[in-house]
Amino acid sequence: MYHWIPFWPDTAAVNAVVVNNLYIAELGLSGLIMVTVVAMMLTFCIRYRKAASNSRADLETKTWRFEILWTVATLGAFLILFVWGAQVYIWLYKPPPADEEVYVVGKQWMWKVEHPGGQREIDALHVPVNKVVRLVMASEDVIHSFFVPAFRIKHDVVPGTLETLWFKATKTGIFRLECTQYCGLQHATMQGEIVVMEAPDYANWLDSQGVEESLAQQGAELFRAHGCSGCHGKNSTIIHAPSLTGLYGTVVHLQDGSIRVADEAYLRDCILNPRSFTVAGYPPVMPDFSGQLGEGDLLKLIAYIKSLGGKREAGR
Repeated sequence: MYHWIPFWPDTAAVNAVVVNNLYIAELGLSGLIMVTVVAMMLTFCIRYRKAASNSRADLETKTWRFEILWTVATLGAFLILFVWGAQVYIWLYKPPPADEEVYVVGKQWMWKVEHPGGQREIDALHVPVNKVVRLVMASEDVIHSFFVPAFRIKHDVVPGTLETLWFKATKTGIFRLECTQYCGLQHATMQGEIVVMEAPDYANWLDSQGVEESLAQQGAELFRAHGCSGCHGKNSTIIHAPSLTGLYGTVVHLQDGSIRVADEAYLRDCILNPRSFTVAGYPPVMPDFSGQLGEGDLLKLIAYIKSLGGKREAGR
């Protein structure tokens, strides 16, 4: 679409098209203003040069009409761009329903990728074309930044938090993945690739990885190994712990009167620091697992909790 523009980078996702349109509009308006100002400067320089015979009378006569018109016009144009940019920002950070969900952990100096089926990759991410892919990202050490130039997506991955990012690739191929936050001596080597495939090829790739357990199954094993099933398990007789069935995506009423949406970030916070997020009606007896679980294990536990079926209103 933009190949006619010299030096324009590759465009391979719907995200990139939206960002391109906004960028071109900003560039065009800025260029128009620059050309107008330069043209006016040159006009006055030539018209009132030393050798010119143009009249310089009435030097004290002033008019604010042109200045007001110019200021209001440019302000209005940039306000339109501001509103447009805000809409694009909200659109980029409110993902549509995902066709595929992938877990990504940044670590000095690599990207570790795990698919829901248990398939693993290092510094590579295989995805299907024309499908909405949602990434759930975490960092094990320092701030990293997940950047795919051809998709025009960039998101910082901050230690101690879970970040989400989405894209929808529009053509097959291999596209560069970079870390754009300085993360140590080998920051420049923290690169990878996004491999976009046709749906049948992607399905064959998943099947060829020889995985025996899904991410949720691995999370279930951790759930039992750390004793979580004793309180939160389906057959548990202990009543001082809320059920996790159907929890993901619901509204949780906390003991301090606040509410939270049970997304991945909330589940992570509850595992690592549960007494700060005690559900209303339950005592704060759950031990914290801070320092006992790595980001990879946390993502497996979250995948398991998300896999639990059923419907209910959280915290009730």
